[in-house]
Amino acid sequence: MEIGLMNLEFEDCVRKVVEDTQTNLQDALDSGNCNRIRILMRFLTVLMCSKVLQPSSLVVVFETLLSSAATTVDEEKGNPSWQACADFYITCILSCLPWGGAELMEQVPEEIEGVMVGIEAYLSIRRHASDNGLSFFDDNDEAKNGEKDFLEDLWSRVQDLSTNGWKLESVPRPHLSFEAQLVSAWGLWYLFLSFLFLGSCKASRKECASFMVGLPVPFRYEYLMAETIFSQLLMLPEPPFKPIYYTLVIIDLCKALPGAFPAVVAGGVRALFERIADLDMECRTRLILWFSHHLANFQFIWPWEEWAYVLDLPKWAPQRVFVQEVLEREVRLSYWEKVKQSIENAPGLEELLPPKGGPNFRFSVDGDTERTEQHALSADLSSMMKGRATSREIISWIEESVVPLHGQEVALKVVVQTFLDMGSKSFTHLITVLERYGQAIAKICPDEDKQVMLIAEVGYYWRNNPQMAAIAIDRMMGYRLISNLAIVRWVFSPENVEQFHTSDHPWEVLRNAVSKTYNRISDLRKEISSLKTGIVAAEEAAEEAKTELEAAESKLTLVDGEPVLGENPVRLSRLKSRAEKAKEEEVSARESLEAKDALLARALDEIEALLLSLYKNFCNVLMERLPDASIAGSLRELSQSNGGRTSDVYNIGEKEQWCLTTLGYVKAFSRQYASEIWPHIEKLEAEVLPENVHPLFRRAIYCGLRRPINWA
Repeated sequence: MEIGLMNLEFEDCVRKVVEDTQTNLQDALDSGNCNRIRILMRFLTVLMCSKVLQPSSLVVVFETLLSSAATTVDEEKGNPSWQACADFYITCILSCLPWGGAELMEQVPEEIEGVMVGIEAYLSIRRHASDNGLSFFDDNDEAKNGEKDFLEDLWSRVQDLSTNGWKLESVPRPHLSFEAQLVSAWGLWYLFLSFLFLGSCKASRKECASFMVGLPVPFRYEYLMAETIFSQLLMLPEPPFKPIYYTLVIIDLCKALPGAFPAVVAGGVRALFERIADLDMECRTRLILWFSHHLANFQFIWPWEEWAYVLDLPKWAPQRVFVQEVLEREVRLSYWEKVKQSIENAPGLEELLPPKGGPNFRFSVDGDTERTEQHALSADLSSMMKGRATSREIISWIEESVVPLHGQEVALKVVVQTFLDMGSKSFTHLITVLERYGQAIAKICPDEDKQVMLIAEVGYYWRNNPQMAAIAIDRMMGYRLISNLAIVRWVFSPENVEQFHTSDHPWEVLRNAVSKTYNRISDLRKEISSLKTGIVAAEEAAEEAKTELEAAESKLTLVDGEPVLGENPVRLSRLKSRAEKAKEEEVSARESLEAKDALLARALDEIEALLLSLYKNFCNVLMERLPDASIAGSLRELSQSNGGRTSDVYNIGEKEQWCLTTLGYVKAFSRQYASEIWPHIEKLEAEVLPENVHPLFRRAIYCGLRRPINWA
């Protein structure tokens, strides 16, 4: 609207905005930034409402998008496998109509009606998409026939809006107050033969909160605002921005609207808590992390007495586990006594707090603990470390004084426990120990079996502090002291498998391991792309230097009155040096690219082995516990196989809840790492998904990959 008013007096300025926008759009299209294109479309619509653009110009954009979408899904002319892209184009059009449908219908009724008919035709030829893997809630009836996907549902709602005369109270329309002035602004209109884009930048969270607080609408919109934020925070497969961004925005909104927004947020938390058993596992994890962080910024104040009833639920009940995990994360962000104080209105919840205490050192000499030879060995090693012994000296001591007399397993326990104890004071101490004595750890843990024992020792030492255990394991993987395959084996050890439905700790370790492997590949691909760009620039620089040198060498100059081939020797020497340096840089860039390509090939082999190991382990533990497919062929049947939930009463059995939780994580991992799973889908199906595999396991994987169950 402001641009529309500016157009009354500053037509050239607004024209410049439009032209710059067109340039920015090309950059957005080249980078494939869907979010920026979506924002552009809404911006175009608002410009049309503010009389900056002719309605026919906007219709041209709609028709171009519609034509591209229809061509994409055409079996002969297009590529139906790109339907997601075509659906996005149609979504952009439909998302604009609540903002400008009334103006378009009033001013260009035939043109916009043609667009609506075209959209309906597109929907008739596209394939129904499976959105189960992107739903916040598992409603246990995912096989419902005739259920609309996202685009079909959006189309239905836009049709209802059209029937209602495009009346939508929640869409601000400030331009109506200035309609008389804006009508005279038709002097500037731009026929868009291509799309335009308003360069959108991610505003700071304070700017975002300030903007949201001051929306020019005549009704209370706190609930709509909270719903929008939560819908983005929990969006699958990933939120538009990092979750911490939404955390900070919610905090700022609570401070800006202390009398209204905190109560709305609390209501949203209560509503999600009531349905926590149906919430997607990844969404559940995000909610736990957000809620604990949010409370940490408001003195951990919450009416915990409302949730004290979870103590009467089984230890595996999702609501009880949720409260337990929130309290554990709060302790990480503060300290145990502070969190205990925050639940004084529900003192029974202290039972759900994590253990209070520090490390669990096997060879501690405190108290009445009987001292053994292993205690003496640990004390000797501690003295060597305090005396600044080198890694090579410690390796020699292990090989000469420990292994021959006590064996490899004792040596591993003594060394790992002592190293961990020396690095237990802080994260920095841990890093120092790993960097200084990593070679010694690698020497006693050379294979996967020993690495699994190493991880078990870390878990034993930090049994009272899951955060430090996860950090230590993650750092050891970073230093390549343990492999991701060893971590998978440890996570699926019997002790950890029994915790799958009652604790997030094994899942946190597994997420860290898979994410680190995945991120390593992503980083390598970015580096390779940058190197390829650099090679092109280096080739051009080398060619330019070579051309300049050849030109100088072929030039005739006069020396003592006589013609001589070549320029001034000093300049010629400088040009030769420059050409040689440019060539060296090109060769160096190519060598770097070859090295990165080799690392990427190795990383791709690693993630293939990791994914196969992960899903094989998932398959093994699930096949042992899932009931026969004739008894539980769907999640609804599984949850009801032991009585299920009736009204608000939770009475799902432990085995059934374990299966529901583990299947939820199977779907979450499949969805999060789908881009790396798809290249190996044939091998995965051959080795992990034979015909006789349980249908619930297959459905969880396919749902995460957004692949139809009846895929041919």
